[in-house]
Amino acid sequence: MSEASLPELSAVEMLRGFAQRHFTPDDVLAACLDRISRWNPTINALTTIDTEGASQQAQASTRRWAKGQPLGRLDGVPIGIKDMQDVRGLPTTHGSPLFRNNLAARDQAIVARLRNSGAVVAAKTNVPEFGAGGNTRNPVWGATCNPFDTRLIVGGSSGGSAAALAADMLPLCTGSDTGGSLRLPASLCGVVGFRPSANVIAHPDRPLGWSAISVLGPMARTMDDLVLMLGCIHGSDLDDPLSAPAAADRFNNIRPTPLARLRVGVSEDFGGLPVDPEIRATFRQRIDLIAPHVASLTEVDLALGDMDRVFDILRAESFLAAFGIGVQRSSDDFPSQVRANVAVGRKMTLDDRAWAHAEQTRILRRFNRLMLEVDVILLPTAPVSPFPWTQSFADTIDGQPQDIYYRWLALTYRGSLSGGPSLTLPAGRDASGMPFGLQMLGAIGGDARLLAIGKSLETLFQQDNSTARPRPDFAALKPAPVDPRSIIDSARHADADPTSARTAV
Repeated sequence: MSEASLPELSAVEMLRGFAQRHFTPDDVLAACLDRISRWNPTINALTTIDTEGASQQAQASTRRWAKGQPLGRLDGVPIGIKDMQDVRGLPTTHGSPLFRNNLAARDQAIVARLRNSGAVVAAKTNVPEFGAGGNTRNPVWGATCNPFDTRLIVGGSSGGSAAALAADMLPLCTGSDTGGSLRLPASLCGVVGFRPSANVIAHPDRPLGWSAISVLGPMARTMDDLVLMLGCIHGSDLDDPLSAPAAADRFNNIRPTPLARLRVGVSEDFGGLPVDPEIRATFRQRIDLIAPHVASLTEVDLALGDMDRVFDILRAESFLAAFGIGVQRSSDDFPSQVRANVAVGRKMTLDDRAWAHAEQTRILRRFNRLMLEVDVILLPTAPVSPFPWTQSFADTIDGQPQDIYYRWLALTYRGSLSGGPSLTLPAGRDASGMPFGLQMLGAIGGDARLLAIGKSLETLFQQDNSTARPRPDFAALKPAPVDPRSIIDSARHADADPTSARTAV
């Protein structure tokens, strides 16, 4: 195998190669860094690249493999960390000038677990400013371009992670998800993203510890890689009251579910949301492919309650907790999206909050009854094909104006309200030739079951070129006509106080 092709290997294949001494972690990291140097200037997926630190980690891993003593299940695998999660000694900027020079003093819990598994932390991945919105661009690092077409968005807020995976810069990356922050970019970049149940991956840095709206999750190119990574990062933490102790090997033996036994629920629009007609058509084609292989396929009604208003209130509540004081002190330090969420939160009353939590409970119980009839619910992940990254958000979908910058994410954020697991699986391309992601909703606590179903559908999709995971054509890829770094503002808030803000996710 040539060194140039090493970054294209899955994490599972890399580990097999280490064990069989076909190549070393040093070899893999060098190949990944070479690929990063070639393509990151065009795609802008990675922010801080820790060449020196990663090289030291890879050298130590190579020595361990030479002795036959790998540290853990990811020993030597390069990984990217979302730039809202702390990596000791590296900047955590949140895409904000407020945190431009913010060096993390410690590893966040998810990063510590990855290190304990032997993963080589190679780089941080780009995000929207403070993670607000579905377009990965900010005034510190600029915009991240889609590896399939550099003029277009990658989604957000885990957009840098998704783009780095799609471009074969790194085999694994971290993400986080409030309203679709890892599912949307995974869909638009043709990779896998998993939002676990709220109790699976400890999130001790969540500002509202008792709110399940924001979770951490793994991102990868294949289901096997995603499950491998999940097995290393799940677990509880006393500072996260929602996390729950579980068997350390709970995700070690996820096997595909026989499709012939599967009861599938289907919804094109999550209870009447606007969806572009071409996306609907692509989704129907995927369902037609699946239908002959499963036990049953049933249209389900996902109009479970006033989901949009519930999400508006819960999101505003979390943003108010994270950014309220900072916006009050100096609103100009924060992007319009954050100010808008804080403004919504300040208009809320205790009646609003009580109603939202009660309505979310009703939504959960309706969803539970629905899941008694099916094993999984399938729907699109994104309502539109990727649009230019110079456009902040999708302001109109199928002729319907969107009333706030995140409304176009409703296909994913409505799924967040149940607290159950959801998965985005690459399923070929849409009518515009861009990646299409199939979203899967599982029962509360049914994470392992959903992952098993995901493995089965991945195998089915891989049997046909039209539905297999798409790959960018790098021979044809050109730099974006607008430099993605042209939006960097090196002067903005250079003297601002970062202690006035906390990240919401």
